[in-house]
Amino acid sequence: MGAAAGVAVDADVAGVAPETGVDAGLASAAPEAGPGTDIASAAPEAPVDADIANATPGADARLGAQAAPEPASVTETDSERVTALSGGTRGSGALAPLVDTVMDALARGARRRGGPIAPGRPGDVAATVGEVFGGPGAVTGAEALDRLTELLAHGSADPADASCAAHLHCPPLAIAVAADLAVSALNPSQDSWDQAPAATALETLLLQELAALVGYEPEQAAGVLTSGGTESNLMGLMLARDRVLGAASGRQIELTGVPGAGTEGAPRPRILASAAAHFSVQRAAALLGLGEDAVLPVPVDRQLRMDPEALAAVLDGCAERGELPVAVVATAGTTDTGAIDPLRACAALAAEHGAWLHVDAAYGGGALLSDRLAPLLDGLGLADSVSLDWHKLGWQPAAAGVFLVRRSETYASLARRAVYLNPADDEEAGYPSLLGLSLRTTRRADAFKIAVTLRTLGREGLGRLVDACRDLAVSGARAVAEHPRLELHSEPVLTAFLFRYLPERPADTAAGPAEYGARCDAVNAALRRRLLREGSAVVGRTELPGEGPGRVRLKLTLLNPHTTAAEVERLLHAVVAAGRAEEEAR
Repeated sequence: MGAAAGVAVDADVAGVAPETGVDAGLASAAPEAGPGTDIASAAPEAPVDADIANATPGADARLGAQAAPEPASVTETDSERVTALSGGTRGSGALAPLVDTVMDALARGARRRGGPIAPGRPGDVAATVGEVFGGPGAVTGAEALDRLTELLAHGSADPADASCAAHLHCPPLAIAVAADLAVSALNPSQDSWDQAPAATALETLLLQELAALVGYEPEQAAGVLTSGGTESNLMGLMLARDRVLGAASGRQIELTGVPGAGTEGAPRPRILASAAAHFSVQRAAALLGLGEDAVLPVPVDRQLRMDPEALAAVLDGCAERGELPVAVVATAGTTDTGAIDPLRACAALAAEHGAWLHVDAAYGGGALLSDRLAPLLDGLGLADSVSLDWHKLGWQPAAAGVFLVRRSETYASLARRAVYLNPADDEEAGYPSLLGLSLRTTRRADAFKIAVTLRTLGREGLGRLVDACRDLAVSGARAVAEHPRLELHSEPVLTAFLFRYLPERPADTAAGPAEYGARCDAVNAALRRRLLREGSAVVGRTELPGEGPGRVRLKLTLLNPHTTAAEVERLLHAVVAAGRAEEEAR
């Protein structure tokens, strides 16, 4: 996984800068800071309220404040320009000035936005988009690319801003975006070799490399690029259903369908996943004809990791009821806390009960890039299938999902023959096809941007980015723990952590924990919306498992390796200021 021979990782990447863990040479590749960096760049000792005021653009910067110019008429030259193609020997010449237009418009939009997100409410955004796209002054003709790109940039949440830290929404590396532009221009489709000769070979080689990173034998594994963890989880559970339920019922499930529960000797199928697993597990069960009720939640500990003793008990309960555990879904990097289930214990229990083990490592798979964090995924190579998302801790433009299986023969039920895409005689003549590896037919060459990134930075260079984000999370969690008005839920495992703002306790001592918990929930939910309205920060919101009030938590997911510890601390000060403002408003 290191850099290719002759392509050394730049010394700037290898250096480590204070606080960020990323050398200034690498950081300089990031876009120039615009007006929206007020929160991040202001002196730490500045009053919190002033920080928020500085970070909030005035009324003239709000969505829709800039008047739309008159629609441009389309001259004959313009017509030729906008109908030019991006491929062929002349394609790059036609594309270059349009790319310049996009770059200028992106910069203008970011300057107008002035922060992590434009201030305003959802209705303001919808009205502005409607005006520019379909209103009386709608943009038309050759100006559409420029004006709509500026609108998109102005009205987008910017994950490259230090105060945009709500979701697993990464700021993509410029090198990956440039590589993705090449794919968009050439438009290869991965469903047949004759549409994507080089991309077919490249995806195959990349997947072998990623299989080795996971801990699989590359020659025995198989896989495909996917749209993300949801599709990958669906594929893993589909193969589990076909293999395990098929063996139990003596039927070819992909042909005959799922037998009725308790009929034809087929016991009720079950999928076991932690209470903190991704919702796509239930969705996949529904799509696969098993029903969402087939998914049995397994209790988790305070860090939201699956409890192996509880998993053993649920599996034993299935055996006692005559039910069939089709799959155990372990999570390596939960969405809220980055928790990693005990993978070796899950693998042993799944094997003991004849269940397929699928590991959802869409988030946590990025830990494989870091020498420090890779041991957290010990046992990943024992899984029957794995999902990875490089558009999370891999800094790729979406989509960049990966699905892998340990043994290629388990892919059998997905095999497809379409005579116009992969006729048997073509494959016999040495023309390979990826059609039978995917749920999709037309499919972008998403492997290309990952391949370029790996060969540019190598595993080591990407690992330093992972470590920098982990260090940010650790320092941010420490700042929360030390603040009297903030409460940390648990120490970060990867690059995310949960916390909440603590309102003043009411003077009425008769108010019990439930009343205070409800007040905490209301204030935390409202302060997040306040920050969005002001355009000053994008902070996540979730709820802990369980029942009753007091479960709402805020979340920081830190995926920008160029952010500093001071910027994260200032974001937390903005949260506190918004919480106080919400208390005063009640």
